[in-house]
Amino acid sequence: MTVRLLTNIGRLWTGNEVLSNAAILVHNDRIAWVGRAPDLPQSVPGVVDDIVDVDHVENLGGALVTPGLIDAHTHPVYAGNRYAELAIRTGGSTSASITAAGGGVGSTVTVTRGTDPWTLCNGVRERLRSWLLSGTTTVEAKTGYHLTRDGELADVRLLRELEKEPMMPRVHVTFLAAHVVPPEYFGRQREYVEAVGAWCADAAAAGADSVDVYCDEGYFTTEESRWVLASGRNVGLLPRIHAGIFSRRGAVQLAAELGCASADGLHHMSDEDIAIMSRYGVPAVVCPATALQRGHLPPVRQMIKHGVQIALGSDHNPGYCGITSMSLVVAMAVSAFGMSVNDALRAATLGGATVLGAPDRGVLAPGRLADIVQWDADHEGAFAWSFGLKPRRVWRGGTPVQ
Repeated sequence: MTVRLLTNIGRLWTGNEVLSNAAILVHNDRIAWVGRAPDLPQSVPGVVDDIVDVDHVENLGGALVTPGLIDAHTHPVYAGNRYAELAIRTGGSTSASITAAGGGVGSTVTVTRGTDPWTLCNGVRERLRSWLLSGTTTVEAKTGYHLTRDGELADVRLLRELEKEPMMPRVHVTFLAAHVVPPEYFGRQREYVEAVGAWCADAAAAGADSVDVYCDEGYFTTEESRWVLASGRNVGLLPRIHAGIFSRRGAVQLAAELGCASADGLHHMSDEDIAIMSRYGVPAVVCPATALQRGHLPPVRQMIKHGVQIALGSDHNPGYCGITSMSLVVAMAVSAFGMSVNDALRAATLGGATVLGAPDRGVLAPGRLADIVQWDADHEGAFAWSFGLKPRRVWRGGTPVQ
C-alpha cells in the first residue's frame, strides 16, 4: 500500500472546478482526497490514520495541475512514413490522384505488412511513450494498416501487451479493419465487409474495446458500415464511426441509429446533423490538426451550443499528422475551433473519458484514477499561449513516470 501527498499546488484544474493552494492525497492508484490544502484532513479512514505518516510528500512548487489528458482518436500502428506524399499534397495534388498513383492508406498497408513484428512493435512503443511523456495518460489506438484477419488481430494484441509495459499510457483499442478495402479484395468490397464483420468476435476476444468504420465517399457506404458496426456491437465492442471527413454520407444518422460511442471527424456537417447528434446524445470527436490540413473545420461552437459532448483527438496517422502532444491539440482547438481554454481542456479530459466509456478518469476526484499532470505553468491559460505546453511531471495511477 502506498500513500502519496501532492501539495503546494498553486492552481488545480480538476475538470469540475478550479482550486487555489490545493493538495491531492493518492492511495495506491486512486485519488483518496482532493481539495484546498488548508482543508486537508488529519486522517482519512482506510487510507492513513495520521497525515504525517504518508509514504511520499511531493511539493509541486505552486504549479498548475490537471487530470492526465486523453487522446480520443489515433492511428499509431503502422510502419514507414508518407512524407513525400505530404509534400505532393501541399503542392496541389488531390487525395484521389495520390491514391491512384499508389499512395494513400494502401501504401502504408503495403509497408506495414512487409515490416517484421519486432520493428513494428518498437515503432508503436516509441509513439505511445511520447504521448505519456507529453502529459497524455490515455490513448485511443486504432488498428487498420494490416487489413487481414491475422494482421489486425495481432495489432490488437500488440497494443494490449504494450499497455502493460512501464512508461506506457492506458490504451483503448479500436478495431478498424474497415479502414479501406485491401487490394486483394478489389472488386469484392461486400465480401470484405462480411469478412470484417466475422472478425469482430475474434477482435473482442483479443482485447479490442471498440469497432470503427470509415463511412465516407470512396470508403464504405452506410449500409456496409451498419453491417460492420452492428457485428461489433453484437459481440460487446463499442461502435464508433469516421463521419463526414470528405462528404456527408448519412454517417451521423447511422451513428444515432446504432447509438455510437462517438462520431469522429465531422468536417462536413449540416444543422440537421448537429440536431441529430444533440437529440440522440452522440458525442463528437474532433481533430483540429487534420481539419486544418483538409481545409474544412467542424462547427464545434455550434455543437457545444446545442449540447453535443466534445472530445479532442490528435488523429495521429502516417498520412496527415504526427502529433503526439495533446497540449498542442488543446491550443489548436482554441485557435482553430474558437473553443475556450476551459472547453478545450474539458474535451481533452472528461470528454475523452466519456467517449471511451472510461468513467474512472478525466476528472480529479476521490475514487478516480490518479492520472495527474503537473505543468510548466501556473494557469491553464498557458495552454493557449504555448502551443505545446510541457509537463514537469506525470503520474499514471499514482506512480510518477517523469
